[in-house]
Amino acid sequence: MEDFGVYAVFGVNGPPQRLLSAEGSCRVSVAVPATVRQVVLFSSGPWGERICVNAELNDADRFPITIGKLTPYNKCLSWEQWEEETWTNTVTLNVTLEGGNLVKADWSEPVLLSVKEYTPKDTVAPLAARELNGKRKRERVSEGDGDEKKMMTREEEENVCPNGTMEKTTPVRKARGQTKGGQKLFSNGGDSTKVKGTASGAGEEQGTVGRTPPHGAARAKSRQAKTPTQSTPLLSPSGRWGQTVCPIDAQTAIVIGGQGARMQFCKDPMWKLCTEDMSWVAAETLAEGPTPEARIGHTAVYDPDSRRIFVFGGSKNKKWFNDVHILDTQSWKWTMVEAQGKVPPLAYHSCSMFRGELFVLGGVFPRPNPEPDGCSDSLYIFDPHLSIWYQPIVTGDKPSPRSGHSACVMQERKIYVFGGWDTPVCYNDMYMLDLGLMEFSAVKTTGKAPSPRSWHGSAVLSDTKFLIHGGYNGNNALCDTFVFDTDTNSWTEVKLPQLSVPRAGHSIITMETAGHHHRFSEEDGDVDMDAGSVSRALLVFGGGDNEGNFYSDLTTVAVEELLGAI
Repeated sequence: MEDFGVYAVFGVNGPPQRLLSAEGSCRVSVAVPATVRQVVLFSSGPWGERICVNAELNDADRFPITIGKLTPYNKCLSWEQWEEETWTNTVTLNVTLEGGNLVKADWSEPVLLSVKEYTPKDTVAPLAARELNGKRKRERVSEGDGDEKKMMTREEEENVCPNGTMEKTTPVRKARGQTKGGQKLFSNGGDSTKVKGTASGAGEEQGTVGRTPPHGAARAKSRQAKTPTQSTPLLSPSGRWGQTVCPIDAQTAIVIGGQGARMQFCKDPMWKLCTEDMSWVAAETLAEGPTPEARIGHTAVYDPDSRRIFVFGGSKNKKWFNDVHILDTQSWKWTMVEAQGKVPPLAYHSCSMFRGELFVLGGVFPRPNPEPDGCSDSLYIFDPHLSIWYQPIVTGDKPSPRSGHSACVMQERKIYVFGGWDTPVCYNDMYMLDLGLMEFSAVKTTGKAPSPRSWHGSAVLSDTKFLIHGGYNGNNALCDTFVFDTDTNSWTEVKLPQLSVPRAGHSIITMETAGHHHRFSEEDGDVDMDAGSVSRALLVFGGGDNEGNFYSDLTTVAVEELLGAI
């Protein structure tokens, strides 16, 4: 039987090099040649009791560019320079083995290898294991320093923003330290200790679990959230947009994916939220099986009957996906579906669960096929029992092609579709799909409707009401909130201090908040809790303001308070 080993391939023409072996050191650091633009890391042989192999691609300053894990279920990792903005010509690959027989391991003096006799002059000795762990934490903090790019930059290059005018939507790179106009929040959700002033000059707290900046507060000094520092572990997700948040039971939700500062895909892509005490648990390594590749603009839907999460589509830089990944929340194991039928690669689509099937509507195509920067107006259905995609016969007045829209299933018989964009138009129209007749119809609404927008958040509040919050109108992130009544087809604008921060690409869900109930005080920003009470709450997580700020805060608003404000 072949012995266990970890190998690396540097460049498309490089031979595999053995970095770790069954009887050798458990840590190694290798210098990446300056001419190499691709690195592949893989394992071979039986894993035995070994748990995982941690991999870090570091620049000369010893800050990790990206972090990944080899496991018995995910045996290969790859990096490409054009996907890592901070890749320099002095990069080292650090590999650490965890688990198994570590008796012969030498953790004090890791081996330093050289590829093709090239060693960066500025590369210092690899850090000790505990120092590497600390460096991971510092990296989470440093991600948001000097935000030079707006949230939508990468997606503008690939999709073109809703207004379709690159002169207006392509952000100008700003020098480090240069101030930006408009409302500012902390530069990265992973570092909420950095509080920036608002447009009025008032400092406000952001990032505390269960609360948002007190409305009108003029305090630069306030209680801080538990956030990663050099001496404490990462206790909550880093700032991000384009992620999904999926409830799996009355007190648990799962965060998957997202992208943060400097167009970097989140290195902490999966988290579990417990609403009993509003605590976060890093969940990337909790599940077995092949985890989905990093992405944004995907969808994640939970099926309560099978107790599984279905992840579909999304994009990563110039790569679009049409794969289906399933997380069984009972066995905590990922599987990738080998589906029959055809569905195009899509991002920023909507996905609704109805009678055990996934209803995927709209979304943006990859460039250049099938249509450059074009959006879809098609409906695709995935049947998990047969693992097959099919297109149903749909009649009526269907929505025009769009992406970044929302879709809410009401009373288990209708899907309401709102907003979205298709270059260069942004929408605020409403369509309804009758799931019994499979017929689309345009909804004539009354009241003050939301302005045209995409990448907004939506959530069902009751049998007849759903909410729309925030979004992006082609120029700015929005902060307004509207409730739609399906009985009267009417819009009502709702103004609450908890939802006053502009954001787009965020996630909104409704869940029970057992054991406590938040009451926000505008006067002092304090949060009172009633022990033992149980209520339904609206939870808003993440997003960005299109000015380089990405959020990791978790805002809660009582559903009763929302409905009472109508």
